[in-house]
Amino acid sequence: MKYDVIIVGAGPGGIFSAYELTKIDSDLKIAIFEAGNPLEKRKCPIDGVKVKTCIKCPTCAIMNGFGGAGAFSDGKYNITNQFGGSLYEYIGKNEAIALMKYVDEINLAYGGEGTKLYSTADTKIKKMCLENGLHLLDAQVRHLGTDINYVVLENLYNYLKDKVEIFFRTPVEKVKKLDDGGYSVITESGEYECDKCIISVGRSGSKWMESVCNDLDIPTKSNRVDIGVRVELPAEIFSALTDELYESKIVYRTEKFEDLVRTFCMNPHGAVVNENTNGIVTVNGHSYEDPAKHTENTNFALLVSKHFSEPFKDSNGYGESIAKLSNMLGGGVIVQRFGDLVRGRRSNTSRIQEGYVTPTLAATPGDLSLVIPKRILDGIIEMIYALDKICPGTANDDTLLYGVEVKFYNMEVELDNNLETRNKGLFVIGDGSGVTHSLSHASASGVYVARYITGQNQ
Repeated sequence: MKYDVIIVGAGPGGIFSAYELTKIDSDLKIAIFEAGNPLEKRKCPIDGVKVKTCIKCPTCAIMNGFGGAGAFSDGKYNITNQFGGSLYEYIGKNEAIALMKYVDEINLAYGGEGTKLYSTADTKIKKMCLENGLHLLDAQVRHLGTDINYVVLENLYNYLKDKVEIFFRTPVEKVKKLDDGGYSVITESGEYECDKCIISVGRSGSKWMESVCNDLDIPTKSNRVDIGVRVELPAEIFSALTDELYESKIVYRTEKFEDLVRTFCMNPHGAVVNENTNGIVTVNGHSYEDPAKHTENTNFALLVSKHFSEPFKDSNGYGESIAKLSNMLGGGVIVQRFGDLVRGRRSNTSRIQEGYVTPTLAATPGDLSLVIPKRILDGIIEMIYALDKICPGTANDDTLLYGVEVKFYNMEVELDNNLETRNKGLFVIGDGSGVTHSLSHASASGVYVARYITGQNQ
């Protein structure tokens, strides 16, 4: 089978590159290969009753499938260059923002109309943060919610299904360069050729991406890994921030080590969930736009980024080892009361049940100090006390901490300003490139490459 363009991965980058390609040139023959299932078949078996922990499905419904790992996220599209990736370093700050706004317009046109766009502009919260040693990053945030995000993806799929060939449950084993300058994509079911190949495999494809780079002699450099916990507390405690901004990206520099700790993926009235990456169970959070699906709690991550220098290069391996330790001790995700953590004792079932915060995830009570390195945990504790100054109640004894939350990043792939590798016609986009770390940046990178391939960027 021969195609003009093959896209590996049906996450945000792959979807938006396919969308833009079909909009510009409807005659292009395009195929998408996806390791997971179609959207309607992405069902995690964990129901909290019969199935309480990860059962290691052949393809993780949360991480893989149409929509990628972001399909069941809370659908936050951050329009900013201050976080979410370094796309602007390749294509320019103005172009990056323009593409993110274009992605926002598409989301609104395909089911997201009526959702709110939040902004940090002119907020008094920034001054309050600065007065307490915290720094609020600037952004506009479109919150679709997990439910509306699903509708948008459903509509985008309905648009694409008759215009491109989509192969589900078809993981790509190898990408091979052909003598004529094209590429061959090898799967268990056969071999498919193309003139141009776009790889968009997300964070869950990080190990596979490294093997492709080794096979095709594409240079990479060590990236980072983010390690931390997911905090869950009563929604009222953070309501002053979430009502105005919804998503607050707040950074704190610790006094003890001068490490940076940041908030990430804030979910007002949301739920804490399991996540499976390469067979390792970690924690994440979701929230919904529909008030009927709201919980009484807000959750967010506190993460510390670790960058490694010579001789160590396997940042993801380091993160995996910590997550594996959590899985070993807790059978999956561990939950601990903040009061128990600072007192140096493990949480047990009775302490969790007697607390004033009802967990939204069935996790194993335990002791995070046996899992997370001391330097990282000290920074997280410092950050919680700092947040308590602007949101009193954050450092309450009953605040719940789930661990571990690990954000794996690809080795950063060497790309030119068009997100093209040294092998002409082979592009790497989205979070799988190590360049983007968010829905908005990944989607924008897909649009950019589609325009470049069709000559629209020149």
